[in-house]
Amino acid sequence: MSKLLRIYEDQPNPKSIAQAVSVLASDGLIIYPNDTVYAIGCSINSKKAIDRLLRLKGWHKDKSMLSFVCSDLSTLSRYVTPLDSATFKLLKRALPGPYTFILPGSNDLPPIFKKRKEVGIRIPDHSIPIALVEALGHPIVTASIKDPDQVIEYTTDPELIAEYWGGDVDLIIDGGMGGNEPSTIIDVTAYPPVVIRQGLGSLEVL
Repeated sequence: MSKLLRIYEDQPNPKSIAQAVSVLASDGLIIYPNDTVYAIGCSINSKKAIDRLLRLKGWHKDKSMLSFVCSDLSTLSRYVTPLDSATFKLLKRALPGPYTFILPGSNDLPPIFKKRKEVGIRIPDHSIPIALVEALGHPIVTASIKDPDQVIEYTTDPELIAEYWGGDVDLIIDGGMGGNEPSTIIDVTAYPPVVIRQGLGSLEVL
């Protein structure tokens, strides 16, 4: 079973963050807390880990629902085409927060995503994923562990998450009880923006 690593949201321990980053930098998969639901993540630069994540979710790479966790808008700008003023203002209003924005991808996307015209971007309002991305030095590819057809405790309780997912990932961060409502997904490649999924994030940002 994977190691369960306790990290506190209000003051993430740098040594614990470094331990998790070491796993990410070594092509590992981790489960970590978020401002929505617990998620599985890996380094955006690790094809091996991304392939593992896709197999775990049963997704094809060209049709996957993977997103990137970025630490700020500056980092985000590297992976998307230049944003117009209205889109930038929308992202600035909403982020960090429980939103996934679908944006047009740039030429700096990793090779495994080169065929994708759009990418999902997250900047969560949670200290642990932000600390992980900052320490790693680049985004984390991420996918929710929540099963949309089931609402049960193995997606919210870290110890039960470890029991259920422990054989599939390399590290599980215990950040306390998680939520059960996913992010709101907004497609801003269209005008006006299209709400793909109503989740935790309020639509008042639009």
